[in-house]
Amino acid sequence: MAAKIEFLNSLPPTDPQKHPVLIVGQTKHLSKLTFNDVRAKLEPRVTDQVFSSAIASLHPSPTDSCPLYLNLAVVAALPVKCSRHNTPSRVHALTKLVKSSSVGVDETILIACERSDVYASACAVARAYPLYSRKTSSNAGTGTPPTVSVYFLIVSDDSPSVEVPLLSSEIACLQSVSYGVRLAAKIVDMPCNEMNVSHFLKEVKSIGDQVGAKLTVIRGEELNERGFGGIYGVGKAAADPPALAVLSHCPEGATVDVAWVGKGIVYDTGGLSIKGKTAMPGMKRDCGGAAAVLGAFYTAVKQGFSQNLHAVFCMAENSVGPLATRPDDIHTLYSGRTVEINNTDAEGRLVLSDGVSYAQKDLKASIIIDMATLTGAQGISTGKYHGAILTNSEDWEQIGVEAGKNCGDLLFPIPFCPELHFSEFASAVADMKNSVADRNNAQASCAGLFVASNLGFDWNGTWVHIDMAYPVHSGERATGYGVALLTAMCGHFSTDATLLALSPNNTSSEDEAKARKKQRRN
Repeated sequence: MAAKIEFLNSLPPTDPQKHPVLIVGQTKHLSKLTFNDVRAKLEPRVTDQVFSSAIASLHPSPTDSCPLYLNLAVVAALPVKCSRHNTPSRVHALTKLVKSSSVGVDETILIACERSDVYASACAVARAYPLYSRKTSSNAGTGTPPTVSVYFLIVSDDSPSVEVPLLSSEIACLQSVSYGVRLAAKIVDMPCNEMNVSHFLKEVKSIGDQVGAKLTVIRGEELNERGFGGIYGVGKAAADPPALAVLSHCPEGATVDVAWVGKGIVYDTGGLSIKGKTAMPGMKRDCGGAAAVLGAFYTAVKQGFSQNLHAVFCMAENSVGPLATRPDDIHTLYSGRTVEINNTDAEGRLVLSDGVSYAQKDLKASIIIDMATLTGAQGISTGKYHGAILTNSEDWEQIGVEAGKNCGDLLFPIPFCPELHFSEFASAVADMKNSVADRNNAQASCAGLFVASNLGFDWNGTWVHIDMAYPVHSGERATGYGVALLTAMCGHFSTDATLLALSPNNTSSEDEAKARKKQRRN
């Protein structure tokens, strides 16, 4: 049974023999704790002397841990080093430590950190407790799911002791983003026989109902009739029809239209350009962008998004069958541009192109952020931990990179240079092909530029493309990557103090941003 996660602003006493506890943080933060700060979770099994000795014994390389009482009370240290391209919260190490220390019963996690790292750390804990599993066991479906209680011990360089607990409003924000991260990870973890387009639409409707958003769905033959040649062409061979779904949050007084567009390929066989037997397993994760958009939409609206926010889901199963798109077919996308198909396994850019065009033409969005597990080249370009950001705005490129460091969903820029790269899609019979001529020429950038071309390279709005093909999972488990990132990038549109503080675009957080840069240097 999936654990329940709750964030606390008080510490009720528990005995570690019955209620295990993990105390985790950087050594410089742990050293500021006194036994009184954690007494409620350690007595009567652990003494002040044992606790102090354990803290002094930690020498992380890169992490370290010391048992305080069997394996039921543990203190663990995060890495000391943090480069300028990493997040000061060290969330990747935090998730691993939480996973390795969990014993599967009611338990408490005490995290010693600075206030600026609370949001990222909460998301890291959420990733450690996935919702989806089909494992069978003797007690499956019986009893009560375990509760994981998370409490933050806030420390800072300016204070020798632990600061006041989190406010109730801060706790509510952490609860929302934890739900969003776990929801996104659950959708990505689920196989297509349990998470096809119809199932995904139910998830979208459920979130819309929870936050009071308007739902619009265009599906099946209606897509073809209305000119969505990308989504329809990719999904028309599947037994479950493709769909474009939109959740719209339109508060009174809003003056800006923001659209988040997610690639929702619920399974990618590659189509007639079919993947090999070793390349196809794991393609249930090709809906990671849409899943992140859904989780982020829930969090953003739940916490008070002040502007119009539209979540656009481009959903299809790229299947094989008599109706499948063939190489050499030509499709007309919603933008009006024609595409000669030379690779049916380059399908994500087709569905995204329809999505961003709809956001531009119908939703009148001036800020469009698309998120997708778009290319294997992303992993080669920016690796397993950093998503790739491609944008027509230098300001938003920097916002994305800094927001990633603030929230733990890391980003790194790739070249935006359409005058050099877009010629890779040249076609003799259509406006463009859907796959590049030279696969050694900035593939990840080219794939994003294909999407941008449907807005027009001279469009005066803001377009941001995030390729997260590799960060979407760690090993065989989804990470919920993108939920924290989107909420942080657009935090300046929020009425929530926690999200406002995360946003690099929030002018009131400039001093905090400078402090974080100093923290990374140290």
